[in-house]
Amino acid sequence: MPVFRTKKEAFEWLKSGKKQIDVRKNKPYNGSIAVYISGRNVLRMQILKKETGKLVEIVHLDNFKSIIPSAQNLDAAVEYLRMLYVDYDGIFTAYYVGPLESQ
Repeated sequence: MPVFRTKKEAFEWLKSGKKQIDVRKNKPYNGSIAVYISGRNVLRMQILKKETGKLVEIVHLDNFKSIIPSAQNLDAAVEYLRMLYVDYDGIFTAYYVGPLESQ
């Protein structure tokens, strides 16, 4: 079960359902439930699918709004992620997440 520290903005996007894809650096973690922590807030989400590759391979025109809801275009979404992961140009994992069945 991967545990991710998350900025408040991204946590709220996940909680509200605006963000359905969470992109993290490195190879995927094992598990079918992701735990997001922002301050004292905790959110558990079902991992529906995982996709790995370079940033430009996993962020597309048809999914960038599900990754960064505030982005106006694909370039803005990629730039937002590059600012989070400065100087990292390796493999990323896109976690497609949804609410837990029991919620």
